[in-house]
Amino acid sequence: MNKCLTGALLLVFLVTVGASQLVGQNVASKKNLRKPHFKTYVIAHRGAHAGIPENSLPAYQKAIDLGCDFVEIDARLTKDGKIVSIHNATIDQYVKKGSGEVKKMTLAEIKALDIGLKTGPEWKGTQIPTVEEILQLCQGKIGIYLDLKDAPIDSLMALLRKYKMGEEVVWYIPASYLFSIENVDSTFGSSFIMPDPGSEKKLDEVLAKLNPRVVATDMGALSKTFVEKCHANGAKVFVDEKEGTEAEWQQILEWGTDGIQTDHPEELIRFLNAR
Repeated sequence: MNKCLTGALLLVFLVTVGASQLVGQNVASKKNLRKPHFKTYVIAHRGAHAGIPENSLPAYQKAIDLGCDFVEIDARLTKDGKIVSIHNATIDQYVKKGSGEVKKMTLAEIKALDIGLKTGPEWKGTQIPTVEEILQLCQGKIGIYLDLKDAPIDSLMALLRKYKMGEEVVWYIPASYLFSIENVDSTFGSSFIMPDPGSEKKLDEVLAKLNPRVVATDMGALSKTFVEKCHANGAKVFVDEKEGTEAEWQQILEWGTDGIQTDHPEELIRFLNAR
């Protein structure tokens, strides 16, 4: 989960308004999220990537095969204006040889990279996917948890409309930046904003101003009262696991949390099925 957006993204895509000005509420505030398969939403962080290159089409396909509810994708813009899914700002971690910033590389240069070999020889030739390729794969099969790293919101919305997937998408964006968007309603349409308040202290303001159907947080801010406040305002809670253990999952569920973003979706599903 990205805790801050780049300054460039702010300058290009966000419109600053006075702190006291009310923020337009999301159209999706009147709609319901897709129903979970296991009563608790299972969100595959960067896809189901155990032994599979993360953020790759095979990792997203594995999440679909497992029956996950959402796959998390990280959206970044290339030099020539294409949007790809890669977590880091550079490609260094994903290839055996080579380095460079995603935003300074063309799509052709990105597609020439082999991100499979570092995982294993059986994944040789695996590429960094475009967001459009991911939507083509996931359409009608699984929801999208979209972590906006460094990409234009309007271009992403155009893709969601093209594949009629607006209502299948939740957007992770820090609440402070959503407060700066002049019209949340027209910006995000029928997709779901998923603000992260950063702490429980800011939760009341987030719920009052944005009226979200889902709120994002991590284990550092999650608590029973956090979840209760959200539920009282008609919002579900998605949390990032920290340890990824059964003991942690049990605590998350005891607090009434609605969804877990996990690096271990297969194990989490097994745990949920055994309850």
